[in-house]
Amino acid sequence: MDLDAFIATHVGQWRRLEELVGRRRLSGAESDELLDLYQRVSTHLSVVRSASPDPTLVSCLSSILARARHTATGSRTTTWRDVGTFFTQTFPAALYRTRWWWLATTLGSVLLAVVVGAWAVRNPEVFTQQMTRAEIDAYVNTSFENYYSEFPHHEFATVVWLNNAWVAAQCIALGVLGLPVLYILAQNVINVGLAGALMVSHDRGSLFFGLILPHGLLELTAVFVAAAVGLRLFWSWIEPGPRSRLDSLAAEGRTAAGIALGLVVVLFISGGIEGFVTPSGLPTWARIFIGVVAEALFFAYVFIVGRRAARAGVTGDVLEADQGATAPVAA
Repeated sequence: MDLDAFIATHVGQWRRLEELVGRRRLSGAESDELLDLYQRVSTHLSVVRSASPDPTLVSCLSSILARARHTATGSRTTTWRDVGTFFTQTFPAALYRTRWWWLATTLGSVLLAVVVGAWAVRNPEVFTQQMTRAEIDAYVNTSFENYYSEFPHHEFATVVWLNNAWVAAQCIALGVLGLPVLYILAQNVINVGLAGALMVSHDRGSLFFGLILPHGLLELTAVFVAAAVGLRLFWSWIEPGPRSRLDSLAAEGRTAAGIALGLVVVLFISGGIEGFVTPSGLPTWARIFIGVVAEALFFAYVFIVGRRAARAGVTGDVLEADQGATAPVAA
């Protein structure tokens, strides 16, 4: 296609559309003309993208169309339907699309915790070098258990929720740098492994798992998801594929933001379990059962609801109309 001839033929329509967009008020006839020109210029943009993808022209036409679309439809407002769509399609699809990342992160983290715990059990000096005998006895016999009941349930649940949300937010926000995510994740996993080793080595393993598992299954899964999303964000600009680094980072950043919002709710649920179920008087088996059910429901949400949404074409990204224009790149 002769791009110069194409521009000369249609530039008048582009300028007219831009002129209409710049007006504060449009008559009925002008509104009809704007819609007609919007359709024509949309076709022109498609032709340019497929036949002669000039980045400058694509960006220019995309900008005009975006402003025309805003003029024609007005600003968008979030409705309950949008919220429902997010939790039934966008969020689960994003989790499903990134499943191999967070499943691998989960597996690696659990293995690290087990290795650290096993090493600490065989090397008890790691505790005696940093804690006195009195401090160890207090932690094993009272402090660990009292941690879950020393505050009112609703206050404790709120504190736990905010703390875990902060850890998850750090993993995603620092994801573009990569290494900080690994540090945050390793720090949390190692602490869990050491705490478990200390309790197990003093024959308090059943108490440890009885208090950790009810909320920890869902809570740690959410943290692992956040860490994996952060690492995927880092990888998006290291290996962008056919897209430019900026476009790849932007796309994964939008998905990461959506997952972060969804994880706030997941962590709210795990915080509620930690605040009300973990310190409750229920039998240990009942508390663990609640934690297992919560974890099973999360996986069902991802692999049933998320899989269905992904197969329907939902990617976890925002709507195409909200993504903005992207310049074409050579394959």
